[in-house]
Amino acid sequence: MRVVTIIPTYNERQSLPLTLDRLRAAVPDSDVLVVDDNSPDGTGAVADRIAAKDPAVHVLHRHGKDGLGAAYIAGFRWALERGYDVLVEMDADGSHQPEQLPALIDAVARAHLVIGSRWVPGGSVVNWPLHRKLLSRAGSLYSRTMLGLTVRDITAGYRAFRRETLESIDLATVDSVGYGFQVDMTFRVAKCGLRIVEVPITFVEREYGDSKMSGNIVFEAIANVTRWGIAARWSVLAGHLSGRP
Repeated sequence: MRVVTIIPTYNERQSLPLTLDRLRAAVPDSDVLVVDDNSPDGTGAVADRIAAKDPAVHVLHRHGKDGLGAAYIAGFRWALERGYDVLVEMDADGSHQPEQLPALIDAVARAHLVIGSRWVPGGSVVNWPLHRKLLSRAGSLYSRTMLGLTVRDITAGYRAFRRETLESIDLATVDSVGYGFQVDMTFRVAKCGLRIVEVPITFVEREYGDSKMSGNIVFEAIANVTRWGIAARWSVLAGHLSGRP
């Protein structure tokens, strides 16, 4: 299998070199695509210097900060065009430990989407205050309840997709900008009837840079999940009323 790990960046010049060193040591067979949103701190230039020395590292420069979802969609398209079989999502800030990536890649053999999960047995979070844990758990609970899913960590961003999984989704219709993108993609995979597996990980709070989480991002995710959930329930109800199975 040809594996590529997609790492979106925005002001990650301190953490990116460390993450890439660890990733290349932990999974040397994985290529890497850094998707930089024109970081003001020069992260893109740092990525270019690393790529110039390591042919397995590639850089995709975008014109500006357009959201996590758009960055991943651009990365997916880049990787699909180049024939990769497994596409991995990973943060640049060290919160996703590269040493745990082999477990996700191994699980792809039995799933269409593998999620590195904080909230299944064996999963954990390090250096998060209680309110962050409660917010994450509540977000996952609300999302899976509204959408009728069983995934425990539906907002998780450490993931591995099979190529055919992404090919079954119309990426042009994915417009989630913030962290709701992860919920959106999970819901779409589930609606396709594809298998989702969660693998326990240890999530470590970032050591460098600032979190991209904001009130607007949280609101967007809640609003979208509510809209998707209501639409799904209405579709089922309409089917019953019309006599369709």
